[in-house]
Amino acid sequence: MNLIIGAFTIGLILSLLSLGMLISFRMIKFTDITVDGSITLGASLSAVLIMAGWSPWLATLLAFLAGSLAGMITGILHTRFKIQEILAGILMMTALYSINLRIMGRSNIPLLDTATVSSGFEKLLIELTGGEAKLLVFGWPVSLADLAVFGSSLILCTLIGILLTRFLRTHFGTVLRATGNNPQMVRAQGVNNNTMVIFSLALSNGLVALSGALLAQYQGFADVQMGIGMMVWGLASIIIGEALIGKTGLGVTITGAILGTILFRLLIAIALRWGLNPNDLKLVTALFVFLALVTPGMFKSMSNKFFGGSRHA
Repeated sequence: MNLIIGAFTIGLILSLLSLGMLISFRMIKFTDITVDGSITLGASLSAVLIMAGWSPWLATLLAFLAGSLAGMITGILHTRFKIQEILAGILMMTALYSINLRIMGRSNIPLLDTATVSSGFEKLLIELTGGEAKLLVFGWPVSLADLAVFGSSLILCTLIGILLTRFLRTHFGTVLRATGNNPQMVRAQGVNNNTMVIFSLALSNGLVALSGALLAQYQGFADVQMGIGMMVWGLASIIIGEALIGKTGLGVTITGAILGTILFRLLIAIALRWGLNPNDLKLVTALFVFLALVTPGMFKSMSNKFFGGSRHA
């Protein structure tokens, strides 16, 4: 049960990463590599502020704003200085590596015996259970600390998903989505495409940094290397979500990204429990994304060949 609770918790936290990438990769069609640096930025900044005695909620909010600033700079590099989108993201990601080291002062910051955003929820659970350290869930003992992180992550993720859905259905949000689908039409309506790209990347990387801040508080440390491969992780989660429930509507797409992240993390947790070498995790993730990208096209090609040949005969 602890394995399942932990997998669901990390899946919920990383779903904010997937939602951020959903905005950049799917909605405005921008290949943003800043993600690998902004998730570490959120983790490092929140860890330093919490260790300095700041409120975990305020530290998490500032991590979101710092990620938004990083995304905004990437957008400016692309729109104002005409740097290709991939190169703009690489430049920002490279700069963030040194910036994150400057923020932390070292490569790793432990968060031991510090308050987190789930601390209040944990105290509430302790009061409701009369001071018990563990609670039976389907007959399995689960610590209140793990349940508190899971509950707070679920509430926060659900709230952000609802707010993001409502925002993207507003007039401004509709223009944002149209920027990726039909930029010529958006310009014809008198909207500055560059402004929409910059705002989208700021929102995207803000969510990614928020995910990093929550992940650092859950894991109990922030590490300068923790962002490596996270872009692939988010992409895999989005692909899984689309395969699960499709992308027929905005709410369905956002829900699919969240569910895809949870399922992907659960599969990884099961693989690790069955003996997968943690050193091979990034390789397995890359192979999984490759299969997820090419398999639908292969099945479609085989289906067209088989049924097309049958009808022709």
